[in-house]
Amino acid sequence: MPVTGRLHGRCGDCIPDIPEIVLHSTSLLFRPVRRALAALALAALVTGAAQAQAPATAPAGAPIRIALIEALSGPLANTGEAVYRNLVWATERVNARGGVRLPDGRRPLIIDRFDSKGQTEEALSGLRSAVDKDIRIVAQGNSSAAAAGLVDAINKHNERDPARQVLFLNYSAVDPILTNEKCSYWHFRFDAHANMRMSALMSVIADDKALRSIYLIGQDYSFGQAVLREARTQLGQHRPDVKIVAEELHPMARVKDFAPYAMKIKASGAQAVLTGNWGNDLTLLVKAAREVGFDGMFYTFYGNALGAPAALGDAGIGKVVAVADWFPNVPTAESEAFYQSFRQRFPNPADDYVHMRMQLLVEALAQAIERAGQVDAAAIAAQLEKAQVDLAGQGGRMRAADHQFQQTLAVAVMDRQGAPGVKFDVEGSGYGFRVIRQLTPQQAEQPTTCQMRRPEGR
Repeated sequence: MPVTGRLHGRCGDCIPDIPEIVLHSTSLLFRPVRRALAALALAALVTGAAQAQAPATAPAGAPIRIALIEALSGPLANTGEAVYRNLVWATERVNARGGVRLPDGRRPLIIDRFDSKGQTEEALSGLRSAVDKDIRIVAQGNSSAAAAGLVDAINKHNERDPARQVLFLNYSAVDPILTNEKCSYWHFRFDAHANMRMSALMSVIADDKALRSIYLIGQDYSFGQAVLREARTQLGQHRPDVKIVAEELHPMARVKDFAPYAMKIKASGAQAVLTGNWGNDLTLLVKAAREVGFDGMFYTFYGNALGAPAALGDAGIGKVVAVADWFPNVPTAESEAFYQSFRQRFPNPADDYVHMRMQLLVEALAQAIERAGQVDAAAIAAQLEKAQVDLAGQGGRMRAADHQFQQTLAVAVMDRQGAPGVKFDVEGSGYGFRVIRQLTPQQAEQPTTCQMRRPEGR
């Protein structure tokens, strides 16, 4: 069956909404139609963005393809589609200024979709399909378990088949092991890992002197387990007076009714919940907590979008704290212009989840390919190790020792749109997030235990 996707919105009012586009098909019968539709879609995207930004030279060479391996169907599809929008927008910006400059001319970046359905085995199948289609750059992030599987598979593939080596760009898989024990020359992480995010959250928890008890809950896989482990460690270091009343792991993306968990949270007497939950597992959890009358704090990794603010409503004002590399209400003119540009491109409120780190990822990739002068995984990796990029007042650098991107982290609290510091809401909900703390890259940086094996000559 074909994998399909819809791009919503307009690029500076320069292109119409793009209808359902058939991006892949295993059917030879429909291959000519698929190619024609894909060519028209790419032309519309590149031409529309070009009209908006007026590049001196349009990219005309063979596209540089990036394989997005993500959950694009099933209960986590909303997270995969959010990634897709972000990466498409980032590539449009590169293409609008002329594409990637190489000795043989300028070449556009395009995103090819591979649906993992939220399963590691399907992610590995997507990797095999991407390699078969001669794609050398892979992007994935919404599952640390899938990311770990991809790291292992890419390591083995690149050693076995050096003529078709693959580069792995990770935008969201934040299990610390990926840039520690499992670090790889072929893997680059552009999100802050869980321990870094926890440290940012803990800087706020440490100041909450009224807090005496907390409930830890997370998804039962490598990332969720890592979050709870680090929460115990950092609470012991920074708030040993806070009692952990319970620790609970639940199946990922399988729980339809979180009411039993919410009732246990309320019955525990906890003043706060700390969770790394994401996607529907977070939205359903906070919704259930509201419905049972829990009025404590929520310290979260991802509570700032994908339905969570709307699910809580007024009950979340001043009660939901989130950590991220960037928020729409970061108080700078550059940040505001950046966010408004995204909303112009994707005006549907349901599409409102922009990630600065994904924009920086694509900027770093374009920079590295240009400096490498070729689309070769090893050569690009050598340049990505030295990447330093800036966009809309935000920026960061890649740490060569473990391929962990170093960037600013921010902590924000939910409030009603229009309150001081909350110019923008989230997903049309009427609620946004006010930035209450920012950590510099130096403050957010943490040591690594990575012992990286490098290819000969690198």
